[in-house]
Amino acid sequence: MSAPSPARKVDSILFVCGANSIRSPMAEAIARSVLPPSIYIASVGVKDGERDPFVDVILAEQGLSLGDRKPQKWEDLGDGYFDLVITLSPEAHHAAMSATGADATAVEFWPMPDPSIVNGSRGQILDAYRDVFRRIQTKLTELRDRG
Repeated sequence: MSAPSPARKVDSILFVCGANSIRSPMAEAIARSVLPPSIYIASVGVKDGERDPFVDVILAEQGLSLGDRKPQKWEDLGDGYFDLVITLSPEAHHAAMSATGADATAVEFWPMPDPSIVNGSRGQILDAYRDVFRRIQTKLTELRDRG
């Protein structure tokens, strides 16, 4: 796992998770609110996914939205080069390491729990999504502050 050196400017970030339905789109929305608008931000999954309505609820609580965005796979990207690829699940990390291979792309692994596996009441499930939101927000604030 390589990280951009302090002198290396990051102009583009790609977030990757399993199905681009929870963690990576959440990270994309948070990044757009935390990082400078000059940074190009996108997110993808390594397999097909469906939009998760709990993500919309959590983002709306924070005044954020995905708009009409739909989950997409890595293969759907027009431009495959990013300065920094941030993976949010082991499956995504393995895929990113294979895809970037010999590229000069920095890849960081930010393991995040999958809130969709939580059982319980609607409130307990939403709390699991809020926890992931806070974890991602913290990591993005740290990224912004180090850059």
